[in-house]
Amino acid sequence: MAIILTSDQQDLTELVKNFMEKEVKPHIKEYDRKGEFPLELYKKGFELGFHLLNIPEEHGGLGLDHRTTTVVLEEMAKVEPAYAVTMFTSIITFECILLSGSKEQIAKYSEKLIPGALGAFSLTEPNAGSDAASLRTTAVRDGDDYILNGRKCFVTNGGYSDIYIIFATVDRSLGAKGITAFIVEKGIPGFSVGKHEDKMGLRLSNTTDLVFDNVRVSAADRLGKEGEGFKIAMMGLDAGRICHAAISTGISQGAINEAVKYAKERVQFGKPIIKNQAIQFMLADMDMQTEAGRQLSYSGAALLDAGMKATKEAAMAKCFAADTAVKVTQDAVQVLGGYGYSREYPVEKMYRDAKITQIWEGTNEVQRMIIARELTGK
Repeated sequence: MAIILTSDQQDLTELVKNFMEKEVKPHIKEYDRKGEFPLELYKKGFELGFHLLNIPEEHGGLGLDHRTTTVVLEEMAKVEPAYAVTMFTSIITFECILLSGSKEQIAKYSEKLIPGALGAFSLTEPNAGSDAASLRTTAVRDGDDYILNGRKCFVTNGGYSDIYIIFATVDRSLGAKGITAFIVEKGIPGFSVGKHEDKMGLRLSNTTDLVFDNVRVSAADRLGKEGEGFKIAMMGLDAGRICHAAISTGISQGAINEAVKYAKERVQFGKPIIKNQAIQFMLADMDMQTEAGRQLSYSGAALLDAGMKATKEAAMAKCFAADTAVKVTQDAVQVLGGYGYSREYPVEKMYRDAKITQIWEGTNEVQRMIIARELTGK
C-alpha cells in the first residue's frame, strides 16, 4: 500500500514536525536526565488540539481518521515518543467516555477535557497485567454510590491527570464479567497517587501507581452497566495497538535519521563510513524493516476507517513495529559506535525508549497469541 498523503495531511504533518523540533526537542535531554514531566510542553500541545486528534468534531476534537492519526503520532515519536504516548492516553480516556458514556457524562467531561487536560486509563494492577481479567480492585455498591478499594500500577499520566477511567470488579467470582468501569476525578477523598516509576526510557511521560482507600464514587459516574468494564477496556484495543505501532515506527525512523546523518559525517580510513558496504547494508535493513512496520500500521488503520475488524492486523502491526523499533535503535547505536553509547547523542535514548514498545498495550508474546488465535479461528 503506497503512502500518499493528501495536502491536508501534509500540512498537518509539517505543523507537527515544526512544533516538535522547535518546542519539544530543545528540552528533551534535560527532562530525560531528570526524569521530570514537562507539563508546560504538553500545555502547548493542548493549544493545538494534540489531545483531541481523532475525537469527532461534534465533540470538540479534530476529527482525524485513524490513518491520519497514525501519521501524526509517528511524526511526534520521531522526536519524542513520550509526547505521543501522553497525548494518545488522553485521547483513549475521552474515547471511552464518548463510546460508553451517557449524554450527561459526555457533556460533563467534555467541558473538562477539551480545553486542555490530561486523562488516564487505568486497568493494570500488580497482579493483573496480561491477565487483566484477574484484577483485584473492588467496587462495592452503597446506595447511590460505589466504594472503591485497591491499587493500580503503570498508569500513564497518573500523577497529572484530571480524569481517570478506573476498572474495578463488583464480584471477583465472575472474572471478566464482574469488571466495571468508573470515571474518577482528581482530588476526591481516599484517592491518591502512589509510587512514581523511575523508568529506563520514556522518561518524559509520567507513570505512577494509583491508590483507592474507600473512595466513594457516584453511580452516575459508572461508565456503562455493571459487568461491561472489560468490554469497554477491550473495545479500543485494535485502534490503540495500531497507534502504538505508529509510535514504534516513529522511534525507528528517528533512529534511522540520526544514524544516516552520523554515517555521512563520520570519517574513518579516509572516507565517510556510509560508503562502507557493511554500514550501507545495515542501514538498508533498518529502513526496510521500518517501512514494513509503517505499512502494517497503515493497513490496519485503513481497515478501521472502512468500519472493518482489524484484530489480527492490529496485533501484527504492534508486534512487528515494536520488535523493529528495538532492533533498529540497537543497530543505530552500533552505527555510531562508542558515541552511540554516549548520552551526547540521541540514539542511546531511542534505544531505551524502544524497549517498552514490546511490553505495553499487550506484550508481544500476547500479540502472537492473538494472531495465532485469529488464524485458527479460536
